[in-house]
Amino acid sequence: MSALTRVLSGALVLTLASSVYLGTAQASAGPAHHTTVQQLLDRLTGEDGAPGALVEVRDRTGVSKLTSGVADLHTGAPMTDDVNFRIGSMTKPFVATVVLQLVGEHRIALDAPLERYLPGLVRGNGNDGRRITVRNLLQHTSGLPDYLTYLTPQEILSDPYAHHDQNELLGIALAHPRLFKPGAKGRWSYSNTNYLLAGMLIEKVTGHSYGTEIRRRIVVPLQLGDTEVPGDAVAIPEPHPRGYARPAPGAEPIDVTEFNPSVAAGSGDMISSASDMSRFLDALLHGRLLRPAQLAEMTHTKSTGLEDHSAYGLGLFTWSLPCGGVYWGHPGDILGFQTMTGATTDGRQATVMVNLDPGGTEEQDADLRAAVATALCVS
Repeated sequence: MSALTRVLSGALVLTLASSVYLGTAQASAGPAHHTTVQQLLDRLTGEDGAPGALVEVRDRTGVSKLTSGVADLHTGAPMTDDVNFRIGSMTKPFVATVVLQLVGEHRIALDAPLERYLPGLVRGNGNDGRRITVRNLLQHTSGLPDYLTYLTPQEILSDPYAHHDQNELLGIALAHPRLFKPGAKGRWSYSNTNYLLAGMLIEKVTGHSYGTEIRRRIVVPLQLGDTEVPGDAVAIPEPHPRGYARPAPGAEPIDVTEFNPSVAAGSGDMISSASDMSRFLDALLHGRLLRPAQLAEMTHTKSTGLEDHSAYGLGLFTWSLPCGGVYWGHPGDILGFQTMTGATTDGRQATVMVNLDPGGTEEQDADLRAAVATALCVS
């Protein structure tokens, strides 16, 4: 959900002089101590300015967990490897999975116009639900503006516990011209509006909230005990680190742990843990959640045109690995936390989290991806 956080972010390099800030690197038992990964974590809590960071690496032989820095700037408590945190846009693969399950049940047609399910909802400034398909939503090829581009973090934090109505959020997007014709060749644009609508689509088709369907179809079957769609709940279940943002270059980090995540409904509101996210991606890629036809649709990708040379399927990015092959996953940015989870089809998974967003360096995104890719290559 980077549009929410990047409005506040500055290109900063913070020199962390105190041991309270930098913390102590820790490693729990696992198949190997990943020295290079630890160095990347320490970079995230050093040059990149995050108070704390963690990584969990899984493969068929076991689990490695590494941490760096602190979970709480006030107390100096070190980051631990068993915490819950906001996962931001890693919510999108969960929502996409439910939509594709409904496709497999013949309750949604992937190439049907959104108008079939949500008549009259998407209209204005060239945005037209009669021209946008369900596939366009999941693939970010709808051309819909991102409502978070126009909703500033300052506005959110002015009343952090306020509920954000889905229709009002949609209205913010529809007040602006479409970016391009839906499905236009060579066009791709990441928009949280797409997954706001995907959540509303699930609710219309099933009669239940998207959170209820995620829990029933994914969380319970996979026994993801740390994963939830919080609704209007402002707190993160314990144990959890504090989440921070740096509102301006040179400013002290502010605690943004508690706020109403309905501002990211369907696109970035979920809470989870490193273990749960890795287990979810592993189950997804190995066909435990989707039928073969729908998994094939999810992993059929389109180039994003981004500098990281990524491609996007239906709710999943894919990137090349430096050791060969590719990995699948999704970044997640939301106030207070930035995450990155990746997995390979041969059973390797890695999740990295820092408890600062926005306010790190411009390199923080790249360093998160590097930590995941490196972890997957050395596991």
